[in-house]
Amino acid sequence: MKNPLVSIIIPFKNTENYLKECFDSILKQSYANFEVIAVDDHSTDTSLEVVNSFASKDKRIKVLHNSGAGIISALQLGYSKISGMFITRMDSDDIMLPNRLEIQLKSLLQYGKGHVAVGKVRYFAENGLNDGYAKYEKWLNTLIVKGTNYSNIYKECVIPSPCWMVHKSDFDSCHAFKPNTYPEDYDLAFRFYENQLKCIPCADVLHLWRDYSTRTSRTNAHYAENYFLDLKLHYFLKLDYQNNKKLVIWGAGKKGKAIAKLLQEQPSEFHWVCDNPKKIGKHIYGVKMQSYKILKTIKNTQIIIAVANEDEQKDIISFLKSTHKMANKDYFFFC
Repeated sequence: MKNPLVSIIIPFKNTENYLKECFDSILKQSYANFEVIAVDDHSTDTSLEVVNSFASKDKRIKVLHNSGAGIISALQLGYSKISGMFITRMDSDDIMLPNRLEIQLKSLLQYGKGHVAVGKVRYFAENGLNDGYAKYEKWLNTLIVKGTNYSNIYKECVIPSPCWMVHKSDFDSCHAFKPNTYPEDYDLAFRFYENQLKCIPCADVLHLWRDYSTRTSRTNAHYAENYFLDLKLHYFLKLDYQNNKKLVIWGAGKKGKAIAKLLQEQPSEFHWVCDNPKKIGKHIYGVKMQSYKILKTIKNTQIIIAVANEDEQKDIISFLKSTHKMANKDYFFFC
């Protein structure tokens, strides 16, 4: 397969200040056989004019108008018009490094179908980077270098939403952008995992991820934390939970309580443990809180860990290893 066409789908809405940098970075790619399907999601600023100006100068760029509303609808429309055999997505406020398409396509051609090519990312912000994003960047890049993304899939989204590439046939097998589930990037990562697309290790930074206060992931209710927990639990029960095992929640904080409520809506029976002596013995949502030490005596368990503190997580791992439990089989971190 010589110089296959790569389709880049870009939804955009009110990102007039960043579009020039974004499109300039695409047009400077070392791999030139691509098409850009840019979908305007009802911009009210000059975004459409900016994109049209690029399209008028480069026939590889096609501009569409979202007949629906929202990023999922825009992605669905864009995907319906692609011509390439390799698919990727780009955010309209970010920047591709010059060799991104070349490296990801080369990886896919080398490894073949059944794989997803990713790349390391670097956040940047004009007013300084939020500590949370810096921490996420470091954590995510550690996974990407090793290709072990799925080992932490229930913690956070393990596929950078604007920095992946797949074969079209694999993407279709994963139902492409069809599901109307938010957050759509995390849902897609779970579908890659469900369909066993292996992540190709990558040691190169390929994408610059812009952070700013009005970014959609910061302002849109679809990306609120409760949606993440709902999504995580849905896929855990579907993909990793073994119904012959006893389900356990470890953690009595905000996230542990949210997971307990979601399980009761299923309804699913579960044990609930923690290490807080003030909570042990109390009933929360009708479930008795027990000491984590009972896990030494309860056999055949799968544990959802809802404890975010990193030092406490280390202690939990140490305890679970002492009871011969295995990560991503017997226990799963949800934060």
